Amino acid sequence: MRMLRLRILVLLTITCCTTLLTGVAWASGSYTASEAGKHALELTTGNASYSDIIVTKTGSPSGQSDDYDFKGTNAAVYASNKSQLTITGSSTKISSDAKYGNAVFSYGGGSGDGTKIIISDATITTNKNNSGGIMVTGGGIISADNLTITTSGGSSAAIRSDKGGGTITVNGGTYETSGQGSPAIYSTADITVIGADLTGNIAQGVVIEGGNSVTLTNSNLTAKHTTLNGQDSTHQAILIYQSMSGDASDGSSSFKMTGGKITNSTGDIFCVTNTTTTITLNGVTITNNDSSGNFLRAAHQNWGSNGGTVTLNASAQAIEGNVLVDSSSSLTMTLANSSTFKGAINPTTATTSNVHASAAGNVSVTVEKGSKLTLTADSTISSITVEDADDVNYGEYTLTVGSTEYNKDNPISNGTTGTTDDTDTSGNKSSSTTSGGSDSGCNSGMSLLSLFALSLALKFKGKK
Repeated sequence: MRMLRLRILVLLTITCCTTLLTGVAWASGSYTASEAGKHALELTTGNASYSDIIVTKTGSPSGQSDDYDFKGTNAAVYASNKSQLTITGSSTKISSDAKYGNAVFSYGGGSGDGTKIIISDATITTNKNNSGGIMVTGGGIISADNLTITTSGGSSAAIRSDKGGGTITVNGGTYETSGQGSPAIYSTADITVIGADLTGNIAQGVVIEGGNSVTLTNSNLTAKHTTLNGQDSTHQAILIYQSMSGDASDGSSSFKMTGGKITNSTGDIFCVTNTTTTITLNGVTITNNDSSGNFLRAAHQNWGSNGGTVTLNASAQAIEGNVLVDSSSSLTMTLANSSTFKGAINPTTATTSNVHASAAGNVSVTVEKGSKLTLTADSTISSITVEDADDVNYGEYTLTVGSTEYNKDNPISNGTTGTTDDTDTSGNKSSSTTSGGSDSGCNSGMSLLSLFALSLALKFKGKK
C-alpha cells in the first residue's frame, strides 16, 4: 500500500514549488510554478531522479535583484546544498516564460559544495530576459547530454554561468539563442562542449569573462552578432574580456578548440580586451563571411582601461584574416604542425580607430618548420623566430620587425630576428611612449574615482 501511494504521488501534476523527495527513483509527472521567486522543481538535499517530466515556469519578479542571476531565485529547475538531481528522457520538456526564469540552475553555495545536475535528452525553451538554458553559479556543476535548448530573451545564453562560476560539461545537442546579449555560451566558469551545434543569432557565439575557460571539441559554432550589447563597440564571434563588474574572478582565461567549425557573419573572429588569455586552435575550419572583419583584435575598448594580452597557439590550423594589436595589448603567436597564416599583422594601412602601425603593441611570432606565414599587406611586428626562412612568403609586401624591413629581396634568415627596444616585459610600450593613453581617447591612467564610477555604471550592463 505504501508503494502504491508513492507511485500515485509522483504521477500527479504538481503546482508551485515542488521540493523533490530524496531517493525517489525515476519519477515522472508535470511540475508548474507560476509565482515569482518559486521553483517548479527544487532539490535542496540528497539525490533524486526524474524521467520524461514536463516543467513549466511562469511568474516574473517585479524588481531586479542579483539573487536571480547569482542564486537562481526564480529558476524553473533548481538544485543546491550538495544535492544531486538527475533528469532524463526524450519526452522531458522544460519551458520558462518568466523573466530571470533560468530553466535549469545548479547553485554550488558560493564555494563549490558539490551540487550537481545531470540532464539528458531534454528539450528546453526560455522566452524572457535573463533566462538561460542551463546555468551554474557559486561552483555548481551541470553534466548535460544531447539537449535541445532555444532561448529568445536578452541576456539568456543557452549555456550560461555567473558569479562564482562552476563546471558545465556538454555532450551533443543543439544550443541556439536569439536575444540581444545572449551568446550560445557565456562563461564565468569552466565549460567543455563536445560534438554540439552552437548558434548565436543576435549575439556572439562565445563570451568568456574573467579568468575562466571554454573548451570545444568537434563542435560547430555559428555567430551572427547583429546587435551590440552593453559596452560592446565591435562585432565578433568570440569575445574574451573582463567586465569590471566583479561577477568573474580575475586571472588568465582560455579558449581551446579542436576540430569542428567556426562560422562568423559580422565583424572579427576573436576580440580580446581588458584581460589575459590563451587561445589554442587545432584543426578548426574557420569561415568569416564579413570581408572587413579581422581574425583577431586585441585592443582597449570600453571594458576597463587595458587592452588584451594574448597567447595564440595554432597546430595543424589554417588562419586567414588580419591581426590588430593596439598599444595597450600584446600578442605571442606560434604556428606549429603545418599551420598556415594568411593575412597582415598590424598592417600599415589599418584605419581602425584603436589600431594603427604607429601605435602597435608588442607582437612576437614563431613559425615552426613546415608552417607558413603569408603576408597580404605590409605588416609590423616586434620579433620573429623562423626555423626555415622559406616558410615566410612576402609576396609584394614588407614585414617590419622592430625597425628593420624585410621583403622577398631581403628575407629574414633562420633564427630569431628583431626586437623593439621600447617595450617592457608585459608587451606594452614603455611609459615614455604611452603617456597620452590609447588612440580611442580613453586615458589608461584613470583616477581611482573614475574607475569606481565606471564599475558602478557597468554593474547593470545587461550581460550574459
